[in-house]
Amino acid sequence: MLLVWALVGCALAAQITYALVSGGSRDTITVAVVVLSAAAVLVHASVSRGLAWAVVLLATTAGLGLVAEMIGTATGFPFGSYFYAVDRLGWDIGGVPVVVPLAWTAGFYPIWCAVTYVLERSRTTVVRPAILRTVITAAGMVGWDLYLDTQMVTDGQWTWTSAAAGLPGIPSIPFTNYLGWFGTALVMAGVVEFVGRRVGVRSDALPRVPDTAPLVLFVWTWLGSAFAHALLLEGPELRYSAIYGFGVMALAGIPLLWTLIRRREPLPVTA
Repeated sequence: MLLVWALVGCALAAQITYALVSGGSRDTITVAVVVLSAAAVLVHASVSRGLAWAVVLLATTAGLGLVAEMIGTATGFPFGSYFYAVDRLGWDIGGVPVVVPLAWTAGFYPIWCAVTYVLERSRTTVVRPAILRTVITAAGMVGWDLYLDTQMVTDGQWTWTSAAAGLPGIPSIPFTNYLGWFGTALVMAGVVEFVGRRVGVRSDALPRVPDTAPLVLFVWTWLGSAFAHALLLEGPELRYSAIYGFGVMALAGIPLLWTLIRRREPLPVTA
């Protein structure tokens, strides 16, 4: 679909632009990246797995994401204590910028598709594919947040007030954040797995259109973010998030690349 690729192209261009601007322009680009990425994945999900499935995806990821963020900023659970900067990312609901729940959607779907691509072509019989997809997707979301959180904290979009220890090299973000992300993403993946297969194309069936676009978004996020954090963006903690994010997202990324190489199966050229 041309629309999907247009949205993906604009999202990638916005991400590249992010490294070239600062101040209010960077805030605008941050919002644009999230909105364009979320639009791309929702359009693709609608075409490939059905409109009802896409609605489940949005309601689950953005809905649960918003609830978790509102509870998190109010109580410190499940991520730890933090607060968002005022008037930088647009409208907010209960102190949580509206764009933030959409980021959960934009990050979740490419990871889910990458894990699905591998599992549909694997021969594992030890663990049910649905369970594997749920757990690995949740782990992949933690890897993505290792990039996201460090980058946004460095940019001042939100600030942690938790006294809990962080990872070596990233002391400003408590370790509880990653536990909260894993638990929240695990619930999201479980709901999408359970409800999605009942309202749209079965989640263990091949989609009606290839998952090329979300797989491109996944690889770009995995490798591109590592490159940007290591070499392009300023901030000492970003050098460490480049390593952590790359390593955790590799749980899905390496099997994906291995599957592509082993099967000698190029990604389809359609959406």
